[in-house]
Amino acid sequence: MNIYEAINTRRTVRQFEDKQIDMATIEKIIDAGLKAPSHDHMSSWEFVIVNKEKRAEVLKLIPENYTREFAGESIDSWGLTDELQREMYLDAIPKQYSMLYNAGCLILPFFRCDGEELKPDMLSSLYSLNDFAAMWCCIENILLAAAAEGILGVTKIPANGEEAHIKNVVGHPDDYIMPCYIALGYPAKNASIPKQKEVFAKDRIHVDVW
Repeated sequence: MNIYEAINTRRTVRQFEDKQIDMATIEKIIDAGLKAPSHDHMSSWEFVIVNKEKRAEVLKLIPENYTREFAGESIDSWGLTDELQREMYLDAIPKQYSMLYNAGCLILPFFRCDGEELKPDMLSSLYSLNDFAAMWCCIENILLAAAAEGILGVTKIPANGEEAHIKNVVGHPDDYIMPCYIALGYPAKNASIPKQKEVFAKDRIHVDVW
């Protein structure tokens, strides 16, 4: 699969077959992530693979009982009106726990920083986000490499105290941050894949001026 095929194949999926991903494939996918650019040339990224037996503990703070009705109420309170965007959230919100727990592989990625980057008074400087941005380049490489292996997935940003809980359960060093969960797996045959909004480069490119 060439890079364009991988990009077009990569889609967010939240329902997986009950099938684990072998460690050789996981290492191959993460190796692709480690090829991403890092601003300091050090690729200070680490990954925790969470086995099924450990997941309930790791995911303890994520509610298991979000309903489609709850999702609809949340979407309405956010003022979202685009139908494709609404349908995506209606599919995603009730699966926040199950997509992570049932994935063929659950990865917790970490990047090292000095602890200052994500403080509110630092966010006015884009330079301060270098570590954060580089980590997401790594994550995108992981998602594309997975797609090339016939494996799809989804990311979830931690919220509501999940970062502190992960620190207690996993025991990562203080100078490392987990930007998201990465759930990968072989898509279930009945997996719903929300329709992607079509956006074309020709409509978004500006030459010389906006």
